[in-house]
Amino acid sequence: MSTLEFALKNCWEVYSSGRQRKEMDVLSKEYLTFLTRCKTERETVARVRELAEKAGFAEGIAPDGAMFVLRGKTIVLARPGKKPLGQGFRLLGAHGDTPHLDLKQRPLLENGFVAQAKTHYYGGILKHQWLARPLALHGVVALKNGRVIPVCLGEDPAEPVFAIADLLPHLAQKQMEKKVSEAFEAEKLNILFGHAPAKIKKRVDSKNGDKEPVKRMVLELLHDRFGLEEEDLYSAELHAVPAGPARPVGLDGALLGGYGQDDRICVFSGLQAFLAETKPNHTQLLVIWDKEEIGSEGSTGAKSRFFEYCLQDLVDAWDPRARLSAVFYASKAVSGDVHAAMDPDFQDLHDKLNAAQLGHGPCFCKFTGHRGKVGANDAHAEYVAWFRALLENAGVPWQMAELGKVDLGGGGTVAKHLAEYGLDIIDFGPALLSMHSPWEISSKADLYATVKAYQAFFRS
Repeated sequence: MSTLEFALKNCWEVYSSGRQRKEMDVLSKEYLTFLTRCKTERETVARVRELAEKAGFAEGIAPDGAMFVLRGKTIVLARPGKKPLGQGFRLLGAHGDTPHLDLKQRPLLENGFVAQAKTHYYGGILKHQWLARPLALHGVVALKNGRVIPVCLGEDPAEPVFAIADLLPHLAQKQMEKKVSEAFEAEKLNILFGHAPAKIKKRVDSKNGDKEPVKRMVLELLHDRFGLEEEDLYSAELHAVPAGPARPVGLDGALLGGYGQDDRICVFSGLQAFLAETKPNHTQLLVIWDKEEIGSEGSTGAKSRFFEYCLQDLVDAWDPRARLSAVFYASKAVSGDVHAAMDPDFQDLHDKLNAAQLGHGPCFCKFTGHRGKVGANDAHAEYVAWFRALLENAGVPWQMAELGKVDLGGGGTVAKHLAEYGLDIIDFGPALLSMHSPWEISSKADLYATVKAYQAFFRS
């Protein structure tokens, strides 16, 4: 006799065998390595491309697979299925960008006998979380001669790190009386960049003389290591990100901590599932977008026509009789994105019946948007039912949640931009604690279940 009530399934109970726990451990180690290596959208796409090439993919379209890369920030992988492309595809889309601090285009200055770099934050952050912590500098500098110089400073334990100074509590009385939204000013998120002055014989500058000797030393160091001049920073994309590796969390190591899990846990899980399912029924597509954290804007975001152009090329090559519109209408998609897990210390912000729980599998978010579902993609009931059956047959635990109480939360993903093509799509990914912070927390069991769920989707 079946139970009428619905009950969440705990992944630790579902995946309790020795084999499953061993697979979980191996997967988690691979994921932490991926998370440590990939701290920008460029690094994420480069790593996805590297792993895809090891699996036999090459840029362009071949009979057995395809790869498209745009500006080093967005990537599309495709594999033909047993059925023609005209009968639809299975797409999993995630994003490789994460909240961080961008160096301004003219960042360097000297104040209080230290050199600083001015920043402009990217995406939704709580500013105070970025103060008084080790930071690394990742990115590229493009030179006028066409060279693009990669930069990674602060990750090697033998190298210095960077930091933003915070106010000591002894002098913070007025600051602590302010609202959090007003207490931390974006223009004061300036990174400590150096302290020692340049030698006197090298300090002669036609404009500044000896006014900024510490800044001069920083410029000399950048020139010695990378061949850069200050003007080159105008054509740079340099991101300040948390320094150091991702690591297990807790005495049992059952939680996973690190920067950028929104959304690299879905990038990693999606890639694992895509590469594992080599003989699908339908054409498979894995798309890693850029700029999701700022509204999916620009040529590398989900609002651009890049994906549409890629799909048209695939139709021309693999099923030229198919109409592009018919392909979209016949297709199913997942927006692989994370969800906010119910925080044990802030449970009052959640509707507990409709809140995501760590360790209970990937989470459906039927609709996004905020305060009345404004700006939402609202997945159709029929598609939700189809997915429920798929996961039940695959034996994968799942849950469904909203992002906080109705008038308290909200957000958006790439789903609404893909939905414009008329295909079925729903947000689906693991839950995180401390989302958008420099140190996000996920469950090892949820990672394992998410890969299993994405595999089932790609097999369908």
